[in-house]
Amino acid sequence: MTAFILVPGVFTGPYVWDEVASRLTATGAEVHAVALTGLGGARPSAGGYGADGTGAGHAGHTDLETHIADVLTVIDQVVRETGQEIVLVGHDYGIHPVLGAADRRAESIARIVHLDSGLPRDGVPALAAVADQGLREEASRAAEGGPGAVLPPPARDAWQLWGSTAGVPGPALDLLTDLASPQPLGTLLQPLSLTGAAAGVPVTGVLCTHGGAGIAMVQARVDFGDPALRALTGPRVTFFELPTGHWPMLSDPTALADTLLRAARGEGHHLTPADASEPGPFPLDVPELPAERTGFLDLYLPPSAPGPRPALLLVHGGPVPREARPTPRDWPVLSGYARYAASAGVVGVTLDHRLHALTDYGSAADDVAEAVERVRADPRVDADRIALWFFSGGGPLAADWLARPPSWLRCLAASYPVMAPLPNWGRLADRFLPVDAVARAGSLPLVLVRAGLEADAVAATVEAFLTAARTCGAVVEVIDVPNGHHAFETTDRTEESREAVRRSMRTVLRHLRA
Repeated sequence: MTAFILVPGVFTGPYVWDEVASRLTATGAEVHAVALTGLGGARPSAGGYGADGTGAGHAGHTDLETHIADVLTVIDQVVRETGQEIVLVGHDYGIHPVLGAADRRAESIARIVHLDSGLPRDGVPALAAVADQGLREEASRAAEGGPGAVLPPPARDAWQLWGSTAGVPGPALDLLTDLASPQPLGTLLQPLSLTGAAAGVPVTGVLCTHGGAGIAMVQARVDFGDPALRALTGPRVTFFELPTGHWPMLSDPTALADTLLRAARGEGHHLTPADASEPGPFPLDVPELPAERTGFLDLYLPPSAPGPRPALLLVHGGPVPREARPTPRDWPVLSGYARYAASAGVVGVTLDHRLHALTDYGSAADDVAEAVERVRADPRVDADRIALWFFSGGGPLAADWLARPPSWLRCLAASYPVMAPLPNWGRLADRFLPVDAVARAGSLPLVLVRAGLEADAVAATVEAFLTAARTCGAVVEVIDVPNGHHAFETTDRTEESREAVRRSMRTVLRHLRA
C-alpha cells in the first residue's frame, strides 16, 4: 500500500489537495496533505491541520528549515504508524521542503514527485526558481522588513504570474485567493541544504504543458548538454505530461490523481541521454561549404560569388546552457540553413549569443545587434540587403527589429517562435514583446513558419502575434507544417518538412533580392 504525502506551493495550504486526496483515498491509498507552518489556509468550515495535527502555526521566524521539519513530522508519523511506502509530492515551492526532508529520510521515501516544479540545488534559495523578475524584486524589497517579513499573496488576477491558471474554474480560483496566506520570506530566501543522501531515490517529474513545460523541451535541454539535467536521463527518473496549467489539482484532479498513481508504480517516460543520440542532420542535401569563423560569428560564403552579396543571419533560440557543446552556430539545422543560403548566392551567417537564462535577453540582443553590424561592415556583404531569421526561444529578440525596422532589413522570418512570454517565464521587459512590437513594423516583410503539432503554450503566442499583426495591418506570410513538431527539421524527417524548408527559404530569398 502507498502513502502519498502532498506538499503545497507558495501561499497555499492543504485545501488545494482536497479533490486529489479524495480520489487517491478511493483507490485505497493513504493520503496526508501537509499544512506548512504559516500556510494553513484552513476553510472556515473545517480545521486546518498542520504537520502535528494541531493546525497550521503562525509565520513568526518561519524559514525553509521550518517547512522541512513540517514534512519530516509527517514522514515520521507514517513510518511509525503504518510503515507504508511513501511517495513524496511537492508542488511549486513545495518541492524545496520535500527535497530537504527526503535528504534527511532517504531510506523512508519510495519516490519523489516534482509537480510542475523546478530542480532545486544545494545552496540555492527557492526565490531563485521564481521566473518573474518583478516578483523576485518584490520579494527582495519585502525582505527589508527584517526577520518575520512576509510576501503578500497575489490578487485574483495575479496568480498567473506564479504559474498558468489555465483550466482552473472560477470558484476554485476564488477559493485559492480567499484562503491564500502570506508567504514567510525566510522560506524563499534561506538556501536549501542537501547532502546528496536522496540521490538514489526514484524521481518523477509531472510537467504541466499549458505553462510552457513539456517532455520535448526537457529532452532538448538535455541534448543541449545542460549538466544540471544529466541525472534526469537515469533509469530511476520518469516523466509525465498533463495538458493543464500550473494548478492541476484544481483544474483536473482526476487526471492528476491517476498520474500520481502511475508514478508510484514507476511508470512514465524516460529521457534519452545526450550522448546516446546525435543531432539529426539538416533535412535537405546542401553543399558542404566551409565556415569562416570570426569571434562568435560563422560566415558561409557563396562559392565563386563576385561582388557584395545579400546576407541572412540565423538567430538561435534558447535559453541554451553555457556548457552546451556543440554551441548553437554548429547545430546541424542552423549551419544547414546557412549553407543552403550560400548555395543560393547569399551569405549565410550563424552566431552564438548569450541567451543562457531568461534574464539574458538583453545580453543576447546586444550580441545580435553587434553581429548585424559586423556582417554589414564586411565588404563581401551588401549592407543594404540583410534578412534576420529567429528560431524558437529567440523569438523575443525579434521585437527590437519589428519596433524599429531599418531600411536595409529586407525581411524578418521566424520559425516555431515564442512570440510572447510563456506562462512559466513570468514577465519579460516590454522591449522583448513581438506581439506588441509588430504594430510598428510598417511594411517590413514578415515570414512565419508554424508547426502544426506545436506545444499549446508556444502555439498560443504565435496566434497572439498573428492576431496583433492582422489588427495593425502587418502582412505576415505564414508557412504551415501541419504535421510538424517544434524543430520539425530534425524531429519530423518527412517530405512535408523538407518542402517547408524549401518554401520558407525561397520566400526569404525573394524578399532579400527584391
